[in-house]
Amino acid sequence: MQSIGKEPRLGESDTLPEFFGRLSEAWASALLLDYDGTLAPFHIDRHRAYPYPRVLPLIERILQTEKTRVIIITGRPAVEAKALLNPLHDLEIWGAHGMEHILPDGSYRRISIDVQTVELLSQAKQQVIERGLERLAEFKPGGVAIHWRGLPDAEAGKVEARIRTGWTALAKSPRLKLLKFESGLELRVAHPDKGDAVAAIIEESDPDTQIAYLGDDLTDEDSFRALNDRGLTVLVRPEHRETSAKVWLKPPLELIGFLEQWLSRISA
Repeated sequence: MQSIGKEPRLGESDTLPEFFGRLSEAWASALLLDYDGTLAPFHIDRHRAYPYPRVLPLIERILQTEKTRVIIITGRPAVEAKALLNPLHDLEIWGAHGMEHILPDGSYRRISIDVQTVELLSQAKQQVIERGLERLAEFKPGGVAIHWRGLPDAEAGKVEARIRTGWTALAKSPRLKLLKFESGLELRVAHPDKGDAVAAIIEESDPDTQIAYLGDDLTDEDSFRALNDRGLTVLVRPEHRETSAKVWLKPPLELIGFLEQWLSRISA
């Protein structure tokens, strides 16, 4: 595999070398990582979507240097992400697109939702039940998702059509937004989103802290936009798509190469 520092797939040809050069000199850094599709391949059973081989040992070694703040930012409930990242300990996780926050010491925070938004989400859940889609549904803090991964294309299209009209009507409220993700649809609170989580991390970080965000899905675009004037944004996908990210890497080899390079630079 060629050095990812020599062949970025999007953006200026020296984006990665410049960033890693600054990382080598930095006294503080933050590595922000989406989970599904970025650290782990998709799986029909989302509870079995384990990270790519070698990813967890590399993250563990990065954590052990105590030079990088490693933060998982995921649409999953935080407790699900934590279970899939076992045996990593003392890991910081923002779950449910920023609704939940598990700190390295294990303490847990959750953003409250106003009564009107709770009522709208209750209507969304009721639509799921009325349409007989409960087996495909995921009810999580601040949102409801329908997954059709593994279904034949024709059946997946029917599932989407059955729920999209009703959810689109609810999403006319500025309190909610409708998100299309890999093999699914989610209706959730408009804020917080992943970009809000990234903005909060930037706000509490020293201006010289070197920050990178790695993500794959459309929900990660909020994070890319939040960080683009401040750090490195990386799209991690087998195929390229339109994105605000500055760099494109193919998992798993280029992802692993990126993590190896990160570890090497902070360990120098």
